[in-house]
Amino acid sequence: MSNVVFITGTSTGFGKLTAVTLAKAGYTVIAGMRNTQDKNKDVAAELGSLPNIDVVEIDITDDTSVANAFETVLAKYGQVDVLVNNAAVAGFGLLEAYSIDQIRRMFEVNFYGVIRTYQAVLPSMRKAKSGLIINITSGASGHTLPFMVPYLASKFGVETITEGLQDELKEYGIENVSIQSGVYPTEMNTGAKSGVQADKAEIAAEYGEAAQQKFNAIGQSLFGKMVEFKMNPQTIADGILELIKMQKGTRPLRFPLDAIAQGTDVAFINARADLKAKWLAAYN
Repeated sequence: MSNVVFITGTSTGFGKLTAVTLAKAGYTVIAGMRNTQDKNKDVAAELGSLPNIDVVEIDITDDTSVANAFETVLAKYGQVDVLVNNAAVAGFGLLEAYSIDQIRRMFEVNFYGVIRTYQAVLPSMRKAKSGLIINITSGASGHTLPFMVPYLASKFGVETITEGLQDELKEYGIENVSIQSGVYPTEMNTGAKSGVQADKAEIAAEYGEAAQQKFNAIGQSLFGKMVEFKMNPQTIADGILELIKMQKGTRPLRFPLDAIAQGTDVAFINARADLKAKWLAAYN
C-alpha cells in the first residue's frame, strides 16, 4: 500500500473528494491548494482537521511555490508515493476570441503546472525506483470540440506527457496513468468556479447569433447528459483509489471513467493503442 499521496487542487471538486476518500482509506494525504490563508482558508481548515490529511500551500503556476511545497513534504515524510495532478481550469469560447494571454493562463495551470509537479517529484521517485503519477485529463481524450479548443489542447498535452513518460520512466519503476473523466457536476462545470474564458467580445460578436446558438446547444447537450447519466464526482475519487490499490505493473496507461461515453472511449483508446503499435513496428 502506498503511503503518501500528494493531490493538487484540493479546495473543490475531484481534488477535495479524493483527499477525503484516500484519507478515510488510511493513506497519508497531502492536500495541495493555493490561498490557504485567505480565499481557501475555510476549506484548508476543514480538510486539515481530518485524520491523515496535511494541507500544503501550492500554486502550480509558480516555480518557487511548487518547489517549496515538495521540499517541505519530502523533508517531513521522506517520500511521495503517489502524485495526483488534479488542479485545472476550464474555459469556453471561440478560439479567435481568445487572446494569447488567456490561452497562456490556461496552459500555465493545465499543462505547465503538470510539468512543474513532475519535475519536483521525479528526483525522489527515481531514487526510490517507485512511484505512481495520475493525471486527470478529459473525456475527449483524443479529439476536440468547438468552443473548447484551448482547454482541450491543454488536456491533450497532458495526455502526451503521460504517454511519453511511461516509457521514459519505465526503468525507474514509475507508472503514469491518465483518467479521462467526462463531464461531472463539479464547480468547474457548474459555473461556481471561474474559468479562463474567451476575452475578445468584439470578435465573438462578429460570429453572430448562429455561433451563440451552436454554443448553447452543445452546452445543453453536455449538461443534459450529465443529468441523464447521474454523473457523480465521487466516481473519480473512487477510481483514483482503485488505481492506487492496483498491483504495480498492472495499471493501464489510460483509465476512462465516463458513463456518458457508453464504451466509445474504451474503443477509442484501444484503437489508438493498436494503431500506435503498428506505427512503431513500421518505424522500427
